[in-house]
Amino acid sequence: MMNTVSRSHEAELINAASVLQEQLGRRRREIDEARQLPQDLADQLADHGFYRLVVPEDLGGLGVSPETFCRICEVLAEANGSTAWCVFIGATSQYLFGALPQAQLEEMLKDPNVITSGVFADSGTVCFESRNGAPGYRVNGHWRWGSGCRNAAWISGGVHEVNSDGERIKSDAPLTRVFFKPDEVEIQDNWHVSGLRGSGSSDYIAQNVWVPAARLSGNVEDTPHASRPIYRFPKFALLGCPIGAICLGMATACLQEVIKVSKQKTPQGSRRPLSLRPSLHIELAASETALSAAKSLFYQRIAQAWDHAQLGPASLDDRRGLRTATVHLVNTSINVIDKMYSVMGGTSVYEDSCLQQHFRDVHVASQHMMVGEPVMELAGRVMLDLDTQALGL
Repeated sequence: MMNTVSRSHEAELINAASVLQEQLGRRRREIDEARQLPQDLADQLADHGFYRLVVPEDLGGLGVSPETFCRICEVLAEANGSTAWCVFIGATSQYLFGALPQAQLEEMLKDPNVITSGVFADSGTVCFESRNGAPGYRVNGHWRWGSGCRNAAWISGGVHEVNSDGERIKSDAPLTRVFFKPDEVEIQDNWHVSGLRGSGSSDYIAQNVWVPAARLSGNVEDTPHASRPIYRFPKFALLGCPIGAICLGMATACLQEVIKVSKQKTPQGSRRPLSLRPSLHIELAASETALSAAKSLFYQRIAQAWDHAQLGPASLDDRRGLRTATVHLVNTSINVIDKMYSVMGGTSVYEDSCLQQHFRDVHVASQHMMVGEPVMELAGRVMLDLDTQALGL
């Protein structure tokens, strides 16, 4: 099934993200101090359809390409990394809509712009238990990094099935995800962090929560939807590429900030504006070139893998190329932001400077496991034919 979303519609979505930039910049401190997105802002993002970007159209989504998904995250991150992060997590938490029973999907889509949050990590267990003749599961778990959970109407978590003795049940079509209503979990007030403060990435806990069986999903690969391009596109890449795009957006904003502010700043002890220093000229040119090169490789590999997904499952080379390009872009973005933060001196540390915020945010974003050093280690093993499956890519 070919992707049918028009390029013009995708361009409209990217433009909608651009229009939000002024508001996001203006509310940057408010978002940080709240340690979550203000609900009115989350609702605006939902109204634009940003939480359902990667869900196929006939399943209630917008069905955009991974490239468009990433470009929307990039544009939002230029103004505020936390907002982009919540869109990334919210949208990918709807990835498994294709594996939900139809009745449950319809229940969740009573609001077509439903806000969701979720953690893919297998941090919970489910045990079959009927109640009043209705099949269901007793759920226990503790999920960390629950970005956007305080804004969501549905919160999901990765799980595995166990028997009454707590032993793992093996299955050819395992249950992998449970969807909660917010009042069914305990959201911890523990998101006190250095960066991405506004993402509201609190822990949440389920203790002996019973849910109907329809609230659990398996893998999309085990459903009739498996042949759709979005589900052929490498899953871990879809969970990692937006991080690269978010870091790219923040690095781009830092370059733009230095170009603007250096013309206005005269360093202490100098008679000329910072913009006239040769050392700054070199740093700007080198940083822009490095970032542009990493960006080009990143989007080139996404486009190539998306083309391949129209025809069949992703190859190992697609998976390796996507993950390494993403990690490279994250690392390049960090280097650019660090340099821009440094060259602006004391100006960078004030709260009214986006440099300090992007500096903090990018270093938190880089701690996500999807862009960690082990990705490069595994990719290197693939290149040396030491691993011919690399299921973690």
